Amino acid sequence: MTLPTITGPADCARHAGLPDADRAVAHTLLNCLLREVSGPEHQTAVIDGRLLVRLPRTGVRLRVALRRTSLLGAHRFAGPVTEQTGHDDWTEIDWRRLAEHTHAELTSLTGVPNDEFLDQVESSHHGVATALRAPRPVAAGLPLAGYLASEQSLVYGHRFHPAPKSRGGDPGSWAAYAPETSASFPLRLLAVREDLTVQECAEPGATDPLDRLAAVPTGYRLLPAHPWQYDLLRRHPALRAALDRRDVLDLGPGRTRFAATASVRTLYDGDTFLKFSLNVRITNCLRKNASYELAGAVALTRMLRPAFADLAARFPGADVLREPAYRSLALPGRDGRPDQSLLEGFGVIVREGLDRRLGPGGTALLAAAVADEYPTGPGHISRLVADGGPAAALRWWRAYLRLLVPPVLAAYFDHGVVLEPHLQNVLVCVDTDGDPVQVLFRDLEGTKLVPELLSSPCADALAALPPEVAEPLRYDADRGWDRVVYCLLVNHVAEMLAALADLHPDTEPALWAEVRRAIRDHADEHGHHPRLDALLAGAPLPAKANLLTRWERAADRFAGYVRLPSPLAEDVLPAPLAGHALPAPDGGPGHPVRGADRDPDDARTQS
Repeated sequence: MTLPTITGPADCARHAGLPDADRAVAHTLLNCLLREVSGPEHQTAVIDGRLLVRLPRTGVRLRVALRRTSLLGAHRFAGPVTEQTGHDDWTEIDWRRLAEHTHAELTSLTGVPNDEFLDQVESSHHGVATALRAPRPVAAGLPLAGYLASEQSLVYGHRFHPAPKSRGGDPGSWAAYAPETSASFPLRLLAVREDLTVQECAEPGATDPLDRLAAVPTGYRLLPAHPWQYDLLRRHPALRAALDRRDVLDLGPGRTRFAATASVRTLYDGDTFLKFSLNVRITNCLRKNASYELAGAVALTRMLRPAFADLAARFPGADVLREPAYRSLALPGRDGRPDQSLLEGFGVIVREGLDRRLGPGGTALLAAAVADEYPTGPGHISRLVADGGPAAALRWWRAYLRLLVPPVLAAYFDHGVVLEPHLQNVLVCVDTDGDPVQVLFRDLEGTKLVPELLSSPCADALAALPPEVAEPLRYDADRGWDRVVYCLLVNHVAEMLAALADLHPDTEPALWAEVRRAIRDHADEHGHHPRLDALLAGAPLPAKANLLTRWERAADRFAGYVRLPSPLAEDVLPAPLAGHALPAPDGGPGHPVRGADRDPDDARTQS
């Protein structure tokens, strides 16, 4: 399939009426401080329509106006962030000043400085500014064009990460490969002697998407590389020597163009997704395919085939994009074993394309683009439910929850599988009316297994894997459940709900009531497990601590969680009144708001 042409002088538009990079970065930093530092330590309040945040160790007091309050405490901000400079004096501060305050507070909190932090925030600012300057594609009516436009519309990134658009270096070095600049480009193609390649397949023909990219001489295999990664690795001595010996042939750029998706390193040609290694730190991690991740993707595809088939049969509106193959370069190092930096650096995972799982007539949209705080792409929720008012929004929401929630819960309780359904790992498939008809889960890197909940065949298959592959796939039940609840409810459901509530603020309690109903209905039908009962009782919800994880320079898999007050308890969600709306939550000016705590220095604040 040929990628649709969706850019050009006549069909592009720049963003208008959206926050600039300065404002966006400041709001994102404040989100992180609210969630991970000041909120858990009860140093926040809502007063007269503004959020007050105190940094307890440095004593800095910050304030921002609110567009809308949130039952989860994930409020929407408006205007500049200000700092108290006198008893009643507040001075506007820029994102650099706020980053410096964050740096000082975290240094005091952890006792450990981080000399990378301010540079990463600045890099993220460059990323947002570059994205805002870039022309934006307008989908030309084709489903694939609409899908790609959604993948490439995330201008601001994760609003609870301190540096969501950090990619290091000058934007000029990566803009040609960035989804936000609507990048599509040919791959760099290598031909590698068969005995110097390594690959695994979960099914016959799984490597065909690689082999069809170009013909290679007899005795060689085709190995595509992300052109950015090839530039980063081309001077590696072992690779240079292999090129000189003709063990590796540089075939130059291919003829097929691949589009950058939201993850940057996963590319799509309209038929197949290819997930490449990229030796660049994006958000928390250096985005390379570790050797255990290459083997793990194929192992999960193979061993979870029965579980995925069962979920698809029981929940026809949900499916998983499999990853049935990988291939890489296995040049021997000094010890005779494959050079690990090259094996991982050139590792590519084959992921199924949309046509394998997408139902007829559906258009796939990236969930993160649908739920974005601002309408930066054609697939935003404001465009899907533009007409019909609150009742139509609630109908859309009810249908969406019944596609999304049950298979994730069933995967955990019935199969011991921890899916990772955060916003960037789920595709929302809509019909011609914009109604949700299917969800597709993707990226097996985050899929984990809970051994005590696995079926015997799957447990045996896990035990048979090499320890270095099996161990990263294992989660204990508690850790797995935290991951499920965070990705499903906090990262995904709460953010999609927030985007809907922005359209109809009075419906937020009704939207949360639908979440509760979806969980309760699943429990009624499939069993009231104590974990589900705790959710329904309003147990605090785990939120991934992205700010502290980045500060501690930890990998994502070692991230901790903070606990958020849950909006799911019945005392938070009274019974609906007029069928589609509930009374607005307490939280107008001067009233208590869930997630905002009493400021001990201000008697006007209620909690």
